[in-house]
Amino acid sequence: MNNQENITEILEESKQCAYYGDKKADTRYRFIKNCNTKTYHKMLERGWRRFGNVHFVPECKDCNECKTVRIDINNLKYTKSQKRILAKNQDIQIYVQKPSMSIDHLNLFNKYHKYMEQKKGWRENQIEPAEYMHSYVNGAGTFGKEILYFLDDKLIGVALSDMTKKSISCVYCFYDHDYENRSLGKFSILAQMSIAQQAEVPYLFLGYWIKDHYSMGYKESYAPFDVLQNRPTMDEECIWKRHER
Repeated sequence: MNNQENITEILEESKQCAYYGDKKADTRYRFIKNCNTKTYHKMLERGWRRFGNVHFVPECKDCNECKTVRIDINNLKYTKSQKRILAKNQDIQIYVQKPSMSIDHLNLFNKYHKYMEQKKGWRENQIEPAEYMHSYVNGAGTFGKEILYFLDDKLIGVALSDMTKKSISCVYCFYDHDYENRSLGKFSILAQMSIAQQAEVPYLFLGYWIKDHYSMGYKESYAPFDVLQNRPTMDEECIWKRHER
């Protein structure tokens, strides 16, 4: 069990929404020094996400566009395009291990963000070692993992993922856009779907989905998936509904 002394909770209100320029966001944060797997999975099912030791969930008063979604691994339906991406990347070596940090991690992260600044107008984020440790290495507990993608001994992609016997949660992914023809972002999701299948994990959580949003709508491409219908507290039941396209 988590010792209550290790949990700090705050509610941040009326912050600029990251997805809509004309909206404000309310977000609840929990800093959990030692989060156990049972507590983590219970929070994940209720819409919480994690970076480092910080867990968060949207609680916007006037908006409910951010939907928590999970892929039903037992009933996966790969599209022809997804099958082509898997076939194209058969030569990539995949390693799963506890989160770590290296010069290659930092260089790849910064290269990825520099590209996204130019392509999508992301804010500048040249990460320092301490910040990388805080966001992507700390708080992993027994469930936090990193998936490393290598091609000819070169690191070309990193996916941070939380893995339990009941779920895999895609936390973050960055990759080398020099290999744009390989669709590495999509491949990473497909690779994690495959890992879930092999481990007989029933659900892959993709984080928040916003229907038809230019950067969040793509998650509808992975099917079948369920959408969390309510905002349950830790003591309330989750209501899931299969998404019908």
